[in-house]
Amino acid sequence: MCHYAYSLSDQQPRFCFCESITMTSEMPVHVAEAAEKLKEGAETIDLMDFSQGELTQLLKAGLGEPGFRGKQLFQWLFTHMAQEFDEMTNLSKDLRSQLAERARVSPLKFKGAHDSPDGTAKLTFSCEDGAVVETVFIPADGRNTLCISSQVGCAMGCTFCYTAKMGLHRNLSTAEIVDQVVQARRQMGDVNGHIGNIVFMGMGEPLHNVDNVIRAIHILTDDQGLNFSRRRITVSTSGMVPAIKRLGEETDVQLAISLNATTDKTRSEIMPVNDRWNIEALLEALREFPLSNRERITFEYVLIKDVNDTLDDAQRLIELTRGIPSKINLIPFNSHPRTPFETPSEKTIDAFKQYLVDRNVGVYRRRTRGDDEMAACGQLGSPGEKEPAHVRKKLAKFRDESPRP
Repeated sequence: MCHYAYSLSDQQPRFCFCESITMTSEMPVHVAEAAEKLKEGAETIDLMDFSQGELTQLLKAGLGEPGFRGKQLFQWLFTHMAQEFDEMTNLSKDLRSQLAERARVSPLKFKGAHDSPDGTAKLTFSCEDGAVVETVFIPADGRNTLCISSQVGCAMGCTFCYTAKMGLHRNLSTAEIVDQVVQARRQMGDVNGHIGNIVFMGMGEPLHNVDNVIRAIHILTDDQGLNFSRRRITVSTSGMVPAIKRLGEETDVQLAISLNATTDKTRSEIMPVNDRWNIEALLEALREFPLSNRERITFEYVLIKDVNDTLDDAQRLIELTRGIPSKINLIPFNSHPRTPFETPSEKTIDAFKQYLVDRNVGVYRRRTRGDDEMAACGQLGSPGEKEPAHVRKKLAKFRDESPRP
């Protein structure tokens, strides 16, 4: 099957991922290519890029190792979270030596943590090319949550999001996605309990990097490694409809939809993805999304003053989500530099929520965490002074309508 990456402006696939998933002698092409590099020793291999089965194939084809070595190496990477090959004592010295010369355990370097008084910590990592990745640790009694990134920057251009002002620099590799979790567990230890929940809600649109995100999910849920429950992993998307279908076909994790408006007019003004896939197209994909008993899709709704916060919006939200097993997550807008938007008053937020509650809608308000360290929802990243043109164009309307100081 051929999977496509879609542009936001046209209906034709811009390029396909055929080569990344084509099988050669029952070995995925990306594994076969890595095995050749491992054999030649000409290029360093990121071992976290591969599932347990793929590591078995990689070591056999690249170094002639027996099948059980793949499982051993996988466990060292994701159960013991080894940082050096010398720690992997049940691997032969010769194999450890070869791996040290031709591969690496971790693609990210931990730079530091910005701690908020509420216990939230924004962890920053540097990639080999100098790109910076931000991950957020959110403590809660007994089961902490880790908010991880899937891209450096983001192409979606959501006007209320700070990350959008970076534009898209590049996708993160599978290894760079998974290593955020490994290093966070290593850095945070057992702070207030273990990390039990993973949310793909950091920098980037996860389904714009769907190949690597799906591979990362398979690694995260492997019971021989990190062993996360599929019910404890949530992927949030702005609404990339074709990739939603693929996520449902190839994984069984939880889905969250960043909706944020109840009319196409408003949603297109604040979320350019709506120009490509409108609300009805999005809802149709959600009606077909596979859900187990008692599973629900989460509709995330960022409340922005005078944009989407009226009781009429609340009523339309009920109508849009009717018939889809779901819950509503209300997120008061988190401010950031150079934004024209404001957070609604507590009175407005409470009235919006109560309107839904009174009509028996499952709704909860997301507590703002880490905003003093720019670690809250929509605050990640380090944009330059110049905004991407597509973001600046969408923001112009709101800046023109904002009160002058």
